[in-house]
Order: sequence, then C-alpha cells, then structure tokens
Amino acid sequence: MVEIADNADVSADAVVGEGSKIWHLAQVREKALLGANCIIGRGAYIGTGVTMGDNCKIQNYALVYEPAQLGDGVFIGPAVVLTNDTYPRAITPEGELKSAHDWVPVGVTIQDGASIGARAVCVAPLTIGRWATIAAGAVVTTDVPDFALMVGVPAKRRGWVGKAGFPLERVGEQWVCPETGALYVENDEVLREVEV
Repeated sequence: MVEIADNADVSADAVVGEGSKIWHLAQVREKALLGANCIIGRGAYIGTGVTMGDNCKIQNYALVYEPAQLGDGVFIGPAVVLTNDTYPRAITPEGELKSAHDWVPVGVTIQDGASIGARAVCVAPLTIGRWATIAAGAVVTTDVPDFALMVGVPAKRRGWVGKAGFPLERVGEQWVCPETGALYVENDEVLREVEV
C-alpha cells in the first residue's frame, strides 16, 4: 500500500514503491522511481527521473534535482539541496533566457546507507560513498569516500563513521564503532569493515 497526501503532487508517470509515504505539499516528478518503504517529507521535491532505492527518507523541504541517484537506505535531512547544474545561468551569453535545451543536467549519486545532514548542499557532479555522513550545513564539492564524516564549507573529512552513524574511535591500527563494536581498517584514506 502506498500513502499519498491529498495535496501532494505526484506525477502519474512516477513509480512509487510499495509501502512508501508521500506527505503534504511534496512533489514527485514524471519518471521518478522510488523504491519500497520510502518516506518523502512535507514540501520535498523529487525531480524528473530521479531514482531512489528502498527504505530512503527524504525529510521536509529537501530538493533532490534530477538526475540524482540514491541507493538503499539513504537519509536526506531537512532542506538539503542536491544540485544539478555545474555552471548555472538564467540567460545565455547573448542575453536570451536559457531553456532546458541550453544545458545538460549533472547529478549527485548517493550510495547505500549514506546520510546528508540538514541544510547541507551537494554540488553536482559528485558521488557520496556508502555509509558516509555529511554534517548539517556542509557544502560538498568533491567525491566522498565510504564511511567518511564530512564537515564544513567546503566539506572536508574530519573522521570516519560506522554503519550505526556514530563517529569511529581509533584503537591501535583499527577503528571501532562505540555503538556496535564493529571493527574497521584504514589503508590509503580508504576505510573498510573487518569481516568477522
């Protein structure tokens, strides 16, 4: 069963997965593809052709512009913006109003389990790795590795986070999640989980 608020604007050409909920004043454009059990918050915008995996949460007033691609379990905080134009202009160099044919949209790709904090801006094109966390208010301008904790303007890696979202603690040559006890190892600025 899909739940769509009466005043949400969901295109008949969008595909909304089973168990998903779309709240008041949200807009989901044509050819958007939402997986199962997704939640689209009040006033959120999902652009034409955006793809989302299962179990994603898009919080109130977030703007997810096409051609964004979100993996499974992605969290987008309130008022986050995923851009799609590297060099935005309203007019051409000749002073004419630009149309959709005057530019090629570029997207933000967010991989499984990643979280984007409130009012963060992700400037396309870029990829945010699995289980990464972008701090509230950050401005991301470059690709983000798996498990990275990104903070600031422009965003820089300030540590690592585990799958539970908690900052990892260094213990000897490994990183440990204080919440789950999961172990990680770092090699050349790449973090990977230790299989148990």
